[in-house]
Amino acid sequence: MPEGGGLQAAGMPMRADDTRVRHCSLPPYPAHTPPDGLEGRRREALLSGRRAWLNGTVLHYCFLSRQRDGGQGDGGRYDGEQREAVRRGFQEWKDLGIGLEFAEVADRTEAEVRIGFRRDAGSWSAVGRDALRVGTASRTVNFGWDLTGPHGRGAVLHQIGHVIGMVHEHQSPYSGILWDEEAVYEDLAGPPNLWPRSRTFHNVIRRLDESETNGPVWDPLSVMGYRFGPGLILEPPCYRAGIAPPGTVSELDAAFARRWYPLPGAEPPELSPFRSAPLGTETGEQRDFVIAPRATRDYTVGVFGECDTVLVLFEEVGGDLRYLAGDDDGGHPRNASLRVHLLRDRRYVLRARVHSCWGPGQAAVMCW
Repeated sequence: MPEGGGLQAAGMPMRADDTRVRHCSLPPYPAHTPPDGLEGRRREALLSGRRAWLNGTVLHYCFLSRQRDGGQGDGGRYDGEQREAVRRGFQEWKDLGIGLEFAEVADRTEAEVRIGFRRDAGSWSAVGRDALRVGTASRTVNFGWDLTGPHGRGAVLHQIGHVIGMVHEHQSPYSGILWDEEAVYEDLAGPPNLWPRSRTFHNVIRRLDESETNGPVWDPLSVMGYRFGPGLILEPPCYRAGIAPPGTVSELDAAFARRWYPLPGAEPPELSPFRSAPLGTETGEQRDFVIAPRATRDYTVGVFGECDTVLVLFEEVGGDLRYLAGDDDGGHPRNASLRVHLLRDRRYVLRARVHSCWGPGQAAVMCW
């Protein structure tokens, strides 16, 4: 999310001194490519949900010290103020009424989200479950400039948007933006960004697949959009003078978060051994179950039916859910399944999300 310039409505002309802004610089990750031969709605469903966490997930985050993270700075009060700004950002997303939880931990090995403040490394984040590809010794989020200024809130909200699985809104194919590409490359090659062409292409020029977007319409007010000065956008004409999202979570941003992460409902039903339970049929639909073993032994938890699903099993420990095992069939010709050792009188929670169903009948899950 950019820093700099005043708060303006999207599409309003920008002053000359507004154009020199810092931008989020997402690192490239290996592409998620569905298996060969998948087309249509099945392929789209896999792409749309591949980065989303399962609803109800507790995302643990930690702050990396400047010394251990290789950064330089005054530490102490500076780090404390930056951390408070990030904590407020997590709370602002949570206050939207979503099913994700955010919990701060001290141990980086227990955190899915590891936050650094290296000023020489720009601001960026792994997108959603891409964070699980990053080793526990490395950051998954970095803030490369001061978050205590008037634009720090927007920078924090933007990166947390990436954390929960959102992508850059200005790269949506629904935007209709036609760039003056050479002007964009030249602008971002200058200070303060100093980007090579490859980074500008990855974060601005590259158009996302329709199934990867935050929603089916373009949202110029999204906190996931950049600010752009005049002369960079050729079409539509109303944005030739520049575009300046206000740096707050928009209504459509909130709709994305609530769609993928609705507030939990009633206590999930128990999944008894050798009794199947139906799964949903809608893309992104999730069903949760409690498993309470009557005997200590090895169990298999598996999905049946012509569907693509992701399964994640947690063990309840001291009131908290701890990750135990997970599997995502990712569109391959098999069903998601887990082979786990469960203990008698312990309580486990299984979460099953459907990417898509394409065959007759209804998909189901069973424990045996």
